[in-house]
Amino acid sequence: MVEQRRKSLQRRYLSLGLSELAAAGVFAAVAVSVVMPRLAGSHDSAALWSALAPWLVVLVQAGVYWLLARGWVEQAPMPARLATLYRAFRVLDIAVLAVGLLGVLIWLPDHFVAAAAIVVVWAFGVVEYVNYFVARLAYPLRRWPFEVGRLRTPQLVRDLHSAR
Repeated sequence: MVEQRRKSLQRRYLSLGLSELAAAGVFAAVAVSVVMPRLAGSHDSAALWSALAPWLVVLVQAGVYWLLARGWVEQAPMPARLATLYRAFRVLDIAVLAVGLLGVLIWLPDHFVAAAAIVVVWAFGVVEYVNYFVARLAYPLRRWPFEVGRLRTPQLVRDLHSAR
């Protein structure tokens, strides 16, 4: 029974990890091939990348975390060195988000729609950070209104606490 649960979690973590990495790739590709050609100039592009880069950083970290977690789930705590790395990410990501916001503000487009979209992109990075390092926000859509208010501890944070 324990091994069956472990294998089920490993499949789920594989799906989560690959999904986060795929999302990062898709968002970057869409930014380059669809959004950037529609922006007015280099300042608008700089604002977009200032907003998008922090989100991509968090997504890639999350994807790698889920893939690596397959190795210890239901078997052992998170390896100490990896926990140290993710504790550093927890702090560095705030700096990355802050620098991204600064870039967004410096290069914010004059067009309302572009400016609003860029701010929303940056906000998604903040939401993703909160989801992994502060409080779990990701739930199936039907359960989301009932679960999100419970402010559950994200799995990554629980793994950080259990690390040796």
